Amino acid sequence: MFSKEQQQVVNFLQKLTAIPDHEIQPVVSLFQPLDLRKNEHFVEAGQTSTTLAFVVHGVMRLYYISEAGEEFTKEFCGENEFVAAYSALLLSKPSRLYIQALEDTKLLIVPFRHYQSLTEGRLCWEIINRKLVEALFIKKEWRVSSLLLEDAQTRYLNFLAENPGLESRVKQHHIASYLAITPVSLSRIRAHLKALT
Repeated sequence: MFSKEQQQVVNFLQKLTAIPDHEIQPVVSLFQPLDLRKNEHFVEAGQTSTTLAFVVHGVMRLYYISEAGEEFTKEFCGENEFVAAYSALLLSKPSRLYIQALEDTKLLIVPFRHYQSLTEGRLCWEIINRKLVEALFIKKEWRVSSLLLEDAQTRYLNFLAENPGLESRVKQHHIASYLAITPVSLSRIRAHLKALT
């Protein structure tokens, strides 16, 4: 029997492909709750990350800090998304990434190696893992192309369209950082768009 939170993971995974009960039970049973308070970190740069997480409720920010102390927001993750310092997990190296809760957040976490060992070589899990990786690849490619090809206003409008409701849950300077513009520039864009309506 799954907890309410574990059932949320099951519902998400079942949308990717059909998973027999005997396949999903041992894997999802590994996921355990972790509550983070607003501004608390799930991962910090320099840590060797070993954990994969599923966001039950809340918003996470993935970001880097340069040697000069400047923050660069890589992405946001909300409900029904997996989150991790993936390169650190896969390479067993210290993370260069910070992952922070932007509001009180409930995660379900699983040791990545345990997840790997239970899902390896099983067709339904290979399909799920492939689809999760494909989604990450698509997200990254769109992000890079947006930064290279689109102006700041277009990036902002796309952010709003792709993340409905997120703007009210995230500080403006974090959004500006994600869009690779200054908070002042974001304020100007918002004022311009408001004047058009």
